[in-house]
Amino acid sequence: MIDRVELIQHSWVATKRMKFARRQRTDVEVNLTPLIDVVFLLLIFFMVSTTFSKDTRLSIDLPEASAEAGQIATKQIEITISRDGSYSINEVPLVNNKIETIKSAIQKLSEGDSTLPLIVTADSATPHQSVVTAMDAAGQLGFVHLSITTRNKSEQ
Repeated sequence: MIDRVELIQHSWVATKRMKFARRQRTDVEVNLTPLIDVVFLLLIFFMVSTTFSKDTRLSIDLPEASAEAGQIATKQIEITISRDGSYSINEVPLVNNKIETIKSAIQKLSEGDSTLPLIVTADSATPHQSVVTAMDAAGQLGFVHLSITTRNKSEQ
């Protein structure tokens, strides 16, 4: 009798078990196509929006310090800039500090010869912009032999 009771219980448990359908495992994949598309779009965006600038510079021949004094050219142009930024060209003061005035005075003295040596002499307290303006005027006229006067520390 005991065997029969066990068999009934066993069959009852077997019929009451729920049979779930097993899910099929899918492999997880990362699709790289959208990622590559986004990277290319960013690359194109940065290539189009980047600005490239070309800096223009004046060639300046700075004087070298030496014990001997250099040769003085027979004809040269000297731009003197005072402490307050006013200009004199070959010891003749200019009427204003505009770059057009500086260019016309240099052009008149050089008579169109841009191979003449041009010397810029500025006070140590002169604003840097005044020196740059004088050098810019010379550069626009084609002067390439620019020098900036200095003094030795022993002269102080």
